[in-house]
Amino acid sequence: MTEKVERLAARLRDFARERDWEQFHTPKNLAMALAGEVGELVAELQWLTPSESAHPDDETLARVRSEIADVTIYLVRLADLLDVDLMDAANAKLDENGRRYDPEHYRGSSRKAPPL
Repeated sequence: MTEKVERLAARLRDFARERDWEQFHTPKNLAMALAGEVGELVAELQWLTPSESAHPDDETLARVRSEIADVTIYLVRLADLLDVDLMDAANAKLDENGRRYDPEHYRGSSRKAPPL
């Protein structure tokens, strides 16, 4: 993991340990909590126009930022627990998507590529 992500993961480990919450931080529970937080993020943006979502007012942006933080916290905690390097995983997925979605065939298209 990058240094910043590793520092956050360490803070989250300490935070959970200090509160004896490690018992609740199973991959299943963290994934469910992550899904819930993503739902809260979606709810903040759901009824905005495309322009409003791209340029939210200060109050909306503060709520969106808070939900993004919650999503990040649960994702980093889950990755740490499973020993997944987030940057390595994201780069590997981007490489895979580069093979699946070559620009010549997918430029300007939202269609899904067939499995590799």
